[in-house]
Amino acid sequence: MFEQTIRESVAFSGIGLHSGVPVTMRILPAPAGTGICFRRTDLDSFDIEAVGRNVARVSYATSLMKKGVLISTTEHVLSAFIGVGIDNAIVELDNLELPILDGSALPVLEAIQRVGLRRLRRPRTYCRVKRAVEVREGNKFIGVYPADRYSVAYTIDFPHPVIGMQSLEVNLIGNNYMREIAPARTFGFLHDEQMLRNMGLIRGASSKNAIILSDESVQNGPLRFEDEFVRHKILDLIGDLALLGRRILGRVVADRAGHAMHTVLVSRLLRDRSLTEATCVDEELVSEEGSLTPVLEQRI
Repeated sequence: MFEQTIRESVAFSGIGLHSGVPVTMRILPAPAGTGICFRRTDLDSFDIEAVGRNVARVSYATSLMKKGVLISTTEHVLSAFIGVGIDNAIVELDNLELPILDGSALPVLEAIQRVGLRRLRRPRTYCRVKRAVEVREGNKFIGVYPADRYSVAYTIDFPHPVIGMQSLEVNLIGNNYMREIAPARTFGFLHDEQMLRNMGLIRGASSKNAIILSDESVQNGPLRFEDEFVRHKILDLIGDLALLGRRILGRVVADRAGHAMHTVLVSRLLRDRSLTEATCVDEELVSEEGSLTPVLEQRI
């Protein structure tokens, strides 16, 4: 269980979901111990580390800021990195917002798969949850609990005939992320469009990069999954929790949460160091069902 990086660089061009601005993004290999770092090439290659202390604002996307320099809509790329097992990478951008691509993490994962990963010589450390942490806001909830693997259980409830209440739990082992989560696209409602545009949001949204719902149906089907909506919420959550700086060993449960509550949980875990510990996984045992059970050997 060693750290990994991408074997060679990959590039993307597109537009920002909210800003609508054109952007080119490159993902580059990085040495062990670098972590994930965003770099604004249009601003003298200014670096912003993908860690909780740099969270700037959170509403319809997660943005990072350092010394007044902004990076917006980071969650899909960070989610893809967790899903495929990238610990170290430089993400270069020539504008303020990451490209939305098709609205999912799949284009990023497919590009990474084409070039492959490189194993580094530094043992990977995980963020092992030692004590339960819960955040509540009205009928919204998110919590994380001790467990020997990373799993996410999410419930959503939208008053829409295509969505309604959806629940899903995923263990992030093997190819589960690639198969079950990565293809799930972001979504939005036509009745919210004008309000969001008046707020300066979704200027780059289209039927090519989001599921668009009228009052009664999906305007640009077919869906990739019957429950694609809750799967995308899991995708977002995994990306937001990547701001802990390490992959989690714990069970995350969310009910009607969102980016704001995701990052509040990150802040709670980072603020109280008694809640987690950095842990190396010495080996993995494969159970009869094929699931991976980490054996925790070293406390750091």
